[in-house]
Amino acid sequence: MDCRHIQYQYVEALSSAELAQVRSLFNLAAFWACDRSAEDLALAIAHSHPVVVAWDGTQLIGFARATSDRVYRATIWDVVIHPDYQGAGLGRKLVQTVLGHPHVSRVERVYLMTTRQQQFYERIGFQENATTTMVLFNEPVDLATELMSVDVTAER
Repeated sequence: MDCRHIQYQYVEALSSAELAQVRSLFNLAAFWACDRSAEDLALAIAHSHPVVVAWDGTQLIGFARATSDRVYRATIWDVVIHPDYQGAGLGRKLVQTVLGHPHVSRVERVYLMTTRQQQFYERIGFQENATTTMVLFNEPVDLATELMSVDVTAER
């Protein structure tokens, strides 16, 4: 497949029509992100830099985003290529575009999470890092109950 016409673009925000395309892409090709609301997705994008999209004409066929402190750490999130375009090097180009952005290119370490694509990311230069990956599953907290259970005498 000749993909030289695919356009990669850094974006700060997406229109509602473009967000709808991202949601459709996620529903089609991203099992971990298939039920995200437009509102939550817009918020995540607003707090991510860079956000990279790939276009084939007016069709959004790729998406990735990152968060970064610009010095020490960055994390790449939600790398997705439309299934009809996979295997043509577009995912690699998408990740390289994220890595080339100044918010990411200058940090000491770039992290990402993947469930099924370890070999893909290893070909780009990522390494498995089993020693530092941990997760906290945030659960809603009843603040009133939490405050009542705090031992205030221990503070004195």
